[in-house]
Amino acid sequence: MMVPAVKNLLSRPFYLLPVLLLVPLTAMFFTTEVNWSGLDFLVMGVLLFALGAGIELVRGTTKVPEVWVAWIFILLVVFFLIWAELAVGIFGTVFAGS
Repeated sequence: MMVPAVKNLLSRPFYLLPVLLLVPLTAMFFTTEVNWSGLDFLVMGVLLFALGAGIELVRGTTKVPEVWVAWIFILLVVFFLIWAELAVGIFGTVFAGS
């Protein structure tokens, strides 16, 4: 028997993920400032999928709107911190290539 939140998560289509990844792909055709490799697309796809799955999991398991808004805020902050570290290395960890 599957937990309802996990069942709900697996039934949701993540159709927006490829659309979001088309933005940098399209930008690569028009400018040389965007230069992503296949690994960059894979990492961002995993990050976006994890963010979406986390949001759906929080919304499916928590009934109080104030609580899930707080959790979604925390997930977004963590997502943006990881994204900034991978993009420009704001903390100087090995993930940024420092």
